[in-house]
Amino acid sequence: MLALDAMGGDFGPKVTVPASLEALSLHPKLKLLLVGDPDVIKPILDGFNVKYLRRLTLIPSKSVVNDNDRPAQAIRLSKNTSMRIALELIKSGHAQACVSAGNTGALMGLSKLVIKLINGIDRPALTALLPHQKQGKTVILDLGANILCNDSMLVQFAIMGSVLSEQIAGIVNPRVALLNIGSEETKGLDNIRCASKILHTIPSIHYIGYIEANDLLMGKTDVLVCDGFAGNITLKTMEGMMRLILSLLTTSEEKNKLYYFIRKIKMWMNKCVFKQFVQLNPDLYNGAYLVGLRSTVIKSHGGANKHAFTKAITQAMYAVERRIPEKIADRLNTMMLYKK
Repeated sequence: MLALDAMGGDFGPKVTVPASLEALSLHPKLKLLLVGDPDVIKPILDGFNVKYLRRLTLIPSKSVVNDNDRPAQAIRLSKNTSMRIALELIKSGHAQACVSAGNTGALMGLSKLVIKLINGIDRPALTALLPHQKQGKTVILDLGANILCNDSMLVQFAIMGSVLSEQIAGIVNPRVALLNIGSEETKGLDNIRCASKILHTIPSIHYIGYIEANDLLMGKTDVLVCDGFAGNITLKTMEGMMRLILSLLTTSEEKNKLYYFIRKIKMWMNKCVFKQFVQLNPDLYNGAYLVGLRSTVIKSHGGANKHAFTKAITQAMYAVERRIPEKIADRLNTMMLYKK
């Protein structure tokens, strides 16, 4: 059972409700708790197949966390909001995971308050699995939940990212790297260099050193660890470039000022390469894991369309099936025993 914050994001129920029905049609065993304003949601549900509606329960909420609210203010005023109710459904045992496209800072703060952190984790991290050149996936974290990270947090991210890579991407002994401005050990900020020294001493982590941002999609690592500031900028720069190129490839050549550029790209790309390139469309991997919590929380892009939000729901399903929070807790407990 998944709880969805139907009111969050740039488009609210106009996207989340159709996406919920699409997810129900794709996954016959899925059941959803849709949290939001019934007066807004019920008219959207009209006309959908009744058999899907039988697996959807509408949970009323009175208000919504606004995207522009500061996290502290949003948390203080969160009572009866769709986001908080969705999280409290996990706490009460009625749901196994929450999906929201709402305010990122508020979602992280409320998740820590309502669901709590796994023992041994200081802060949760936003995490995504990005496709790379070698037809695999790279786990990248943090993507914006923590602007400033000390060395201990980066090491914790490496542990959580390794578990996620094993359980979701199916990689045995995943390679772990730190995002840095160079490959030399002497480069980078103090927290990155300190984290690197610690990771070198942990036998259970396959640490390979530093990776620069231009190697993100090359498949050189299975887990890429960074602070939320660098990670968020890296991801959004990549996504913006992907959207630009995909837009150019589907725009009428005669009307596009970049006609010759587009033509060369199309000539260079055979069908196989193009299919692989299209996998980099951000809509196809929407849904960031907020790892480090005792239950599963998935953050969708605020501007996600229906298909992208459906992907986020699917991500939540996989995390629940793979018992990601429990596996992270087990790994941390094992490492603590090893230290003792």
